[in-house]
Amino acid sequence: MIELTKEYIDELQKVIDAKDDEKALRILDELHPADIAELYREMTLDEAIYLYLLMDGEKAADVLMELDEDDRRKLLKELPDKVIAERFVNEMDTDDAAELLRDLDEERQEEILSHVEDVEQAGDIVDLLKYDEGTAGGLMGTEMIVVNENWSMPQCIEEMRKQAEDEGLEEVYNVYVVDDDERLRGVLPLQKLVTSPSVSKVKHVMQKEPVSVQDKDSVEDVVEMITKYDLVSLPVVDSIGRLVGHITVDDVIDEVNEAHERDYQFASGISQDVETSDNVRLQTIARLPWLLFGMIGGLSNSMLLGGFEAGFVANPKMALFIPLIGGTGGNVGVQSSAIVVQGLANNSLKQGRILGQVVKESAVSLINAAIISLIVFIYNYFTLGDQKITLSVSISLFAVVMFASTFGTLVPMLLDKFKINPAIATGPFISITNDIIGMMIYMATVSILMG
Repeated sequence: MIELTKEYIDELQKVIDAKDDEKALRILDELHPADIAELYREMTLDEAIYLYLLMDGEKAADVLMELDEDDRRKLLKELPDKVIAERFVNEMDTDDAAELLRDLDEERQEEILSHVEDVEQAGDIVDLLKYDEGTAGGLMGTEMIVVNENWSMPQCIEEMRKQAEDEGLEEVYNVYVVDDDERLRGVLPLQKLVTSPSVSKVKHVMQKEPVSVQDKDSVEDVVEMITKYDLVSLPVVDSIGRLVGHITVDDVIDEVNEAHERDYQFASGISQDVETSDNVRLQTIARLPWLLFGMIGGLSNSMLLGGFEAGFVANPKMALFIPLIGGTGGNVGVQSSAIVVQGLANNSLKQGRILGQVVKESAVSLINAAIISLIVFIYNYFTLGDQKITLSVSISLFAVVMFASTFGTLVPMLLDKFKINPAIATGPFISITNDIIGMMIYMATVSILMG
């Protein structure tokens, strides 16, 4: 692996400036497509196009799919449709080609596909583009080995060799078995193919009832299936059971990484998917909504505390515990919501387990609330010298922890029920809401106990 140091990048920059095609090609041959994609950020658009046009079609296609979506769009915008078809689409698997074209408008998709050499490949890409991006159909590819259940072993081997050559397959994950109506019937292990007698029919040695998903199922369902059953590929069928494609584990890993990035940004209070390379306008739009929400929450809190100004004047020590109440409530709420969001993401928290999770979370929060409030009570009892404030703070802290835990547990579940990303709940929404409610509980408790 070559380290992309500043000196290495500077050297490449000199080669590009000198338009030394031969030396540039030698450098590119040494690099993995992912490393070349990383270099893209150090180049101007013209320099990137120069390198792309130097590379052979297969490597150029691999590099293109390693780029961030925004960088890919910028590059495609500058390239002619015929070049995109000949240098990229022709060299791609159908699922990658569909992903590439999905971001373009319909008119440009048609123009690019008209330049694709293989008419059958173009038709497969068109079929994939009909699926929504978040479905199994939108993620699957159509390059795979398919055999008929009634074939003999010699016929099966011959057909597999022919299909692998026609499809240009570099790796064979699974051999899928279908009936005469193209419905999925099983998976043929390669070991069985080698060890079974030549007179055997495929249906007698295949593994029946393989795990599969429907083309309309969500990507989350696909991730769950591949993770649960430790699969390297997953067949995709239509509504009547016909095999239409398959999804490989590398596609799922990419999807999981993107989902984690989106959830992390949501939890951080960023409302859109942004990258460090995005311009100031995009980053501002992505961050501002939750900052405004936080500002409104802060102003509401200030107004709430302003209503108890007389109490603070009479008992200045009350103000010392405002950060403690607000901070503890926010932390507890974020912890509870994070656990629930994780359970919803990996499908370990099913509908039948929701009540159990609420009960469990209530028990945990009861123990935590008791320990925290007891420690604060003991500390204030010996240091504060005011029993009413000591009791008010401890009771408020106990109530705030219980509320924050319950709120943090229920909110992600409600968001998930209404098909809203529950990761939102682990961010500013929980913290700000718990902060306001915590102050209300604290002020109400102080008012009751201290008159």
